[in-house]
Amino acid sequence: MTDTTRDPALAVIVLAAGQGTRMKSSLPKVLHRIGGRPLVGHVLHSARALAPERVVVVVRHERDLVAETVLDTAPEVVVVDQDETPGTGRAVEVALDALTDFDGDVLVLSADVPLLDADTLGALVRTHRDAAVAATVLSAAVDDATGYGRVIRDADGWVARIVEQKDATAAEASVTEINAGVYVFRAQTLRAQLALVGTANAQGEKYLTDVVALLRGAGEAVAAQAAPDAAAALGVNDRVQLAEAARVLNARIVRHWQLEGVTILDPATTWIDADATLAPDVTVLPGTHILRSTAVGQGATIGPDTSLVDCEVGEGATVTRTDATLAVIGAGATVGPFAYLRPGTYLGDKGKIGTFVETKNSTIGARSKVPHLSYIGDTTIGTGVNLGAGAITANYDDLTKHRTEIGDEVHTGSHNVFVAPVRIGDGAKTGAGAVIRKDVPPGALALSVAPQRNVEGWVEKNRPGTGAADVAVRARSAQKADDGAQEEDR
Repeated sequence: MTDTTRDPALAVIVLAAGQGTRMKSSLPKVLHRIGGRPLVGHVLHSARALAPERVVVVVRHERDLVAETVLDTAPEVVVVDQDETPGTGRAVEVALDALTDFDGDVLVLSADVPLLDADTLGALVRTHRDAAVAATVLSAAVDDATGYGRVIRDADGWVARIVEQKDATAAEASVTEINAGVYVFRAQTLRAQLALVGTANAQGEKYLTDVVALLRGAGEAVAAQAAPDAAAALGVNDRVQLAEAARVLNARIVRHWQLEGVTILDPATTWIDADATLAPDVTVLPGTHILRSTAVGQGATIGPDTSLVDCEVGEGATVTRTDATLAVIGAGATVGPFAYLRPGTYLGDKGKIGTFVETKNSTIGARSKVPHLSYIGDTTIGTGVNLGAGAITANYDDLTKHRTEIGDEVHTGSHNVFVAPVRIGDGAKTGAGAVIRKDVPPGALALSVAPQRNVEGWVEKNRPGTGAADVAVRARSAQKADDGAQEEDR
């Protein structure tokens, strides 16, 4: 059920209205991120993979912020608002109001259960349809069920009811089969039973789980299917569980890329986001983060201790101990160690950004090198260029950013400052220590040389009593003695 053929008999409701107080966060729980996506984004990704006829997301807490994120992720979904009546039952009820003409199966998902994949959800829908029951519950067998609703079965193995932690008796609390907060219902049956659900419970909420007992009371069968991976069925309620979900998801992603032909030396210290892509024969060294929509080409080596955010790395490139965001690194290029690539950096094929180099909003052409100790901002560099150590493109005049343009095959001396706006013509050269304030014609040598002036005795006069003055006096005396000896020899 993960193909793109639309299923006209399936609708999905995603519950994203809760505050998530146990997160102790100003950010709504469902917007906390793992694997580069918000929790609700993972749920929507799995839901959309089922190709349902419609998807409805219920919001309330920080309504506008959650709705904006949902629609950025899945513009086709319908967002509805939960009213003042609390509880998952009421949330589903208002979602059904947006599905008034729908009479198929309704899959209900929780936005804080991010690890369920489309294969697991598709299997749940198939089980529900094959069993021809009124409802099917996704359950999980766990060692510690604290905080979760318990699935209580009857003697025949059907679900008799679901009991929330605060309403459970001691015997019910000892049950280790929990409710994962995921259900499939027949739409018309669900509408009829929700109208009968009250709020007589410890929380004063309208529980969706009460529908199970009502269905059984009406003589309907309710099935439960255990998730093949219990960890994937667990919800995120606090930051401990958030970190655990992130760990489980990352291990899943790392394993996927290993099976696709990527060498990952240390999975425990490698983090790869869900939307990142890696080609075969990529090597990822320890301590590396490949984040957001980063794409790494075949045969590239990334790391160690590297962070790439929304970057593109070409085939055969090497990126070592580097922090890069929204950068493009060409095929066969080398970056690092200790490089900082800010947004808008483009490094051409076989180019180099070396040790302790920072770049921003700059294009560095093919085979061009910025080897060490440099800042390159708002700059266009041609092909075959070599910038000497300590190059700085001074792009900001305290009011406006200006660009530096460096042509092809330019070789510069060490410790150059290019005061933008300025252009260095093709094939030009600059001397060491030059401060370039004017355009340099093609093929020219640019120098900014002042005569060197030595002020004898300055240290002894201006820094008396210091270590420098003492050694200078001794050295001067030794030099005079040596000069005198040489004069006598002559």
